[in-house]
Amino acid sequence: MVLQRILLVCLGNICRSPMAEGILAHLVKERGLIQSIELDSAGTGAYHIGSDPDPRAQSTCLAKGITLHHKARQVKPQDFETFDYILAMDLNNYEALKKIAPHDHLHLMRSFDPLAKNDLNVPDPYYGGVEGFEEVYDMLYRSANGLLDHVLEKIKSNMGYCEE
Repeated sequence: MVLQRILLVCLGNICRSPMAEGILAHLVKERGLIQSIELDSAGTGAYHIGSDPDPRAQSTCLAKGITLHHKARQVKPQDFETFDYILAMDLNNYEALKKIAPHDHLHLMRSFDPLAKNDLNVPDPYYGGVEGFEEVYDMLYRSANGLLDHVLEKIKSNMGYCEE
């Protein structure tokens, strides 16, 4: 039984959001939450619909034991009804999502990163080298762990769970 649905969003859906989806899928499996959390990713732009993730994103994640299985797609208005959490990778995508449909479950991905401080943007590594993808991986990994901790707390409180 799926309790929470999470959508990760960047511009083209070939770098940041599929990396975030892959990292979260890995952590969800590690934590034994496969039946509780459903994941997907999308882009605010239509630039790469049907494309595989960027090869640099794939190799960065593969080096950490994470295989990316995703074809790029664009955000649809129905996504705002389907997903419990919609996470934008930066302020530009956050604003674009708000224009499609205001959603009270819309967040910036790095709002769950304990090291983010005042900069909540996950930079787009597309025009840089592999080192940019590695930096983004680290940000997304921290954010994904923080997000899962938050989601689990919500699930527990909605179920009336109490630790003794």
